[in-house]
Amino acid sequence: MTRKDARELIMQLLYQMELLNDYEEETKNSYIAKHFAGSNHEKYAVRLLETILANKEKIDETINAASNKWKTSRMSKVDVSILRLAAGEVLYMDDIPDAVAINEAVSMAKKFSAEESGSFINGILGNIVKGKDA
Repeated sequence: MTRKDARELIMQLLYQMELLNDYEEETKNSYIAKHFAGSNHEKYAVRLLETILANKEKIDETINAASNKWKTSRMSKVDVSILRLAAGEVLYMDDIPDAVAINEAVSMAKKFSAEESGSFINGILGNIVKGKDA
């Protein structure tokens, strides 16, 4: 498993959680056990998920502030999941370069979402990075 694969699996769990409104610890633990057991990225996955879930409100506020005229409540659930993952890395994981988080998010958007989602996500994450660095 690559780090890219790990990100995609985490995004899919975030999407599932959002779709079902199920953010329970048991859901996360079961998913990690099923998809990451024995993987060299299990610690990364747990750390990222715990970071995102612990800071979900702040991450959503940051996304909403960085997106002109769009709020997470109006965005596609796939886009929100990708944005939460990348924003979690940008805002809370100093060992992940911002450019890597953004590039991986854009790549996921092109793979899992609408055609225009890549540039939409790139713009929002760019604004988050600018705000973080200011």
